[in-house]
Amino acid sequence: MTITVQGKTCEYPAGTTFYEIAMQHQAEIPQEILLAKLGTKLYELHKHVPERGGEISFITGADKEGHMAYQRSAIFMMLKAFYHLCADVKDFGVVVDYTLGGGFYCYLRGGVEVTEALLAQVKQTMEAYRDQKIPIMKRSVQTDEAIRMFREVGMTSKERLFHYRMTSRVNIYSLGNFFDYFYGYMVMDTSYIRAFDLVPYGSGFVLMLPTMRDPEHVARFVPLDKLYKVQKESAAWANSIDCGNVAALNDCIVQGGTDELILMQEAIFEKTIGNVAMEIAKRNKKLVMIAGPSSSGKTTFSRRLSIQLMALGLHPHPITVDNYFRDRELAPIGPDGKKDFESIKCVDIEQFSEDMLKLLAGETVQLPVYNFITGKREYRGHFCKLGENDVLVIEGIHCLNDEMSKQLPVDARFKIYISALTQINVDDHNRIPTADGRLLRRIVRDNRTRGYSAKDTITMWDSVRRGEDKNIFPFQETADVMVNSSMIYELPVLKLFAAPLLFQIRPEEPEYQEAKRLLKFLDYFLPISPELIPKNSIIREFIGGSCLDVG
Repeated sequence: MTITVQGKTCEYPAGTTFYEIAMQHQAEIPQEILLAKLGTKLYELHKHVPERGGEISFITGADKEGHMAYQRSAIFMMLKAFYHLCADVKDFGVVVDYTLGGGFYCYLRGGVEVTEALLAQVKQTMEAYRDQKIPIMKRSVQTDEAIRMFREVGMTSKERLFHYRMTSRVNIYSLGNFFDYFYGYMVMDTSYIRAFDLVPYGSGFVLMLPTMRDPEHVARFVPLDKLYKVQKESAAWANSIDCGNVAALNDCIVQGGTDELILMQEAIFEKTIGNVAMEIAKRNKKLVMIAGPSSSGKTTFSRRLSIQLMALGLHPHPITVDNYFRDRELAPIGPDGKKDFESIKCVDIEQFSEDMLKLLAGETVQLPVYNFITGKREYRGHFCKLGENDVLVIEGIHCLNDEMSKQLPVDARFKIYISALTQINVDDHNRIPTADGRLLRRIVRDNRTRGYSAKDTITMWDSVRRGEDKNIFPFQETADVMVNSSMIYELPVLKLFAAPLLFQIRPEEPEYQEAKRLLKFLDYFLPISPELIPKNSIIREFIGGSCLDVG
């Protein structure tokens, strides 16, 4: 068969594995090869190359797919170590809950206390597995057989999950005598997982792994106490109503509990907004500054916060930082040679600060409007003057950055960080990345409001994420309040809108693998009709039908 690699075309015998070809080219690749891609399809390295041949490219830890494969494989190795060391503990379990401080926050069940001594034992056991180079094997089993297997070992979240799988077979991974189910590809054996650490934190611990920027070294743990608190509260609430994973959510849908679930979630969110408004009023804050990553629902949140402020007798004035953008030709050039429209240098901070100070002093100010068609800032006679009970509600990606507000009085500011922090997981060992929920939100909204295809949104998503890493996440812990805008019921709703858009991406297109991954993920969920969602819900910002002015 004919294979093209790194621009070179060679003949290989039938039965050649991707690993054999990867080893011939490893010296040409800066990082270790973890997966292979033939055309647009991904393969684990132990797989045989299809006889049709074609062009092969390699995936490393510096690529998203390789990075995620490393993470899954490291989690698998960690789980094997924990279950081995705690084999005699009744009802023992490990829950991989959410990302935190550059790693994965996890906790233990069965009354096992997380101690430095236990984590040291687990790490030592993982290092032994790494040195033993244990193969990570995958086999396909009947879905009914998988249900029986996980029931026998007490992994009830997986047992319940498979009750809703429409396929007759599922893939099970094994590491020696330990087996598990994972949503995605794995590396070939444990020797690939060389960099990891376990750090005690809160009531659990954090599994630290390399980043895509540095695939060969463990990232430094950065405690994020505020983020930890809001994520722990959200997860605890989900578990308290028995909706902590996808199977439990599907159970709720099947049993007719959807209406009640939506009303409970919306009540919790409305209470959160009301508490934030009361805090602003109690502290007599005049500058409310809201920031968060893409598709967090900042616009709906600011509208609903304004309503809560009005209910307290205050008069909110919405200010969008985007209206203070400099003219488009003045945007700075990024490292890639393109204009960086997400840089804080795109904002006319001097004019913004001057206007805000004048408003705080009781002066009348004409506020600008940015024309995104012409790329110019315009003035259209929109004047504003603050009264005694007036509050400025300012929204923008840089609102938590002190550069944005350094000229404004500290005692007048109240900073809010909002993000969609998914509070459920696929099962105890397969977390749902918060970025996946936000990407699905954006795919649906971009198509509805801008006419973008899912392909368009996926293409620009990596750039959006880089902007968030630079301009938003470093400042999240400086917020006075953190708000989780994720709705526990939203993924079954978004499925109805996102799936048809994702199916439009063709197999030969570069975005196909990401579309396929998202479709497989959405397949876990039973659908929920959008007709049940209130008109002021944050989800309406994405699917449409909001009673608020959110586009």
